[in-house]
Amino acid sequence: MTRLALCLFLCLTPLNALHAQDQSQPSGAISVEDSATRDAAIATRIRAILAELEGYEDVTVSASSGIVTLRGTTLDMATATRLNDLAARVEGVVAIENEVTETTDVGARLDPMVERLKNRALAAYNYLPILAVAFVAFLAIFLLGLFISRRRQPWNRLAPNPFIANIYRQILVLLSLIAGLVMALDILGATALLSTILGAAGIIGLAIGFAVKDTVENFIASVLLSIRQPFRPNDVVEIEGDLGNVIRMTSRATILLSPDGNHIRIPNATVFKSRIVNYTRNDQRRLTFTLGIDPAADLARARELAVEIVSAQPFTLTTPGASAWIEEVGDSTINMTVAGWIDQKSTSLLLAKGEAIRLVTAAFTAEGIGLPEPTYRLLMPSPPEDMPSAMPEPERAAPKPPETAPQEAADTAADAEQAIENLVETERESLIEDDLLSRDAAAQE
Repeated sequence: MTRLALCLFLCLTPLNALHAQDQSQPSGAISVEDSATRDAAIATRIRAILAELEGYEDVTVSASSGIVTLRGTTLDMATATRLNDLAARVEGVVAIENEVTETTDVGARLDPMVERLKNRALAAYNYLPILAVAFVAFLAIFLLGLFISRRRQPWNRLAPNPFIANIYRQILVLLSLIAGLVMALDILGATALLSTILGAAGIIGLAIGFAVKDTVENFIASVLLSIRQPFRPNDVVEIEGDLGNVIRMTSRATILLSPDGNHIRIPNATVFKSRIVNYTRNDQRRLTFTLGIDPAADLARARELAVEIVSAQPFTLTTPGASAWIEEVGDSTINMTVAGWIDQKSTSLLLAKGEAIRLVTAAFTAEGIGLPEPTYRLLMPSPPEDMPSAMPEPERAAPKPPETAPQEAADTAADAEQAIENLVETERESLIEDDLLSRDAAAQE
């Protein structure tokens, strides 16, 4: 049994040794020829290859028994690593000992950079003629678009107002700028940069759009309002509860002059989205007022008298005619509303309303129709028997009917409304160049 184990051990030992030897040797066939001539040829071939390449000036090559040893320095380790690939492709190389390191010499590292700068400067100098041609082409296209944009025609004919015409001009200038840039890049053979430039411009534009969202919204609203023209200069409008005469509309806001003489600036985005009440667009306008009448009075007679008085005034229109109706029952009065129509181009609404109220109340007083004030009833406990009785109430003289004043039409020349309109016109004369409104434009709903 012992002899059998010993025989097996002696038989397997040479096989294991042979296998270990195979693992330690390089793959592939190795020539048995070993001569100094062959090593010199390998070293000479590698030196010739490195001489043709840049960056291997300080590298030395030696070969012995097919083993190539590389020593020296390079500018970076990537260049040193590529030596292994170069040497391995030379026939007869068995192994490579790469002892090349990265240089730390400042001069050696700066010289290639200076050389590259010189080469690039020379290339740029040689490129100047084609750069000049590309610049001239860009400038010619851009100046042509700028020249066309500054002409009055056909922009004033195509656009509904000067503001839109100016937008058309700016779009043309932008298109000419892009066209000139495309032409210049095409001459230089660098059209691939165009997509990068446009992409960067798009990202920048998107960021700016988010940053100035309110300004962009006001600008777009200004464009739409300048096309629609919902009101004209000096129109009396009400926007978001603000009442006043329109002074002007800029690219950002609409400016009103309130009846108190205050400037009201409303962003155009708010104007575009709000309910706009224009009191000037229609020449005919209705005036209304409410009077509290004594419940004991003849309401039919009061209504008839109010319609008669208002219809008789020279400032009221016959069509539509005046009217009156019972509005509601108050605590101590019957509220009656009286209405009449005027031509606000020739009559002041405020003066006409004040005159109508004065004449109707005077007629009610003369007719004996009372306009009582609110009354209150007080309940008091019974007074004691020894308290003296209250003093008799003195007799009051019957009120005399007021003299009927002459029925005069409202004079707009001396009216405050006319003064406000004159103030608006004065301000518009100094700011007309920045106005987007037109006196002759019709509203486009």
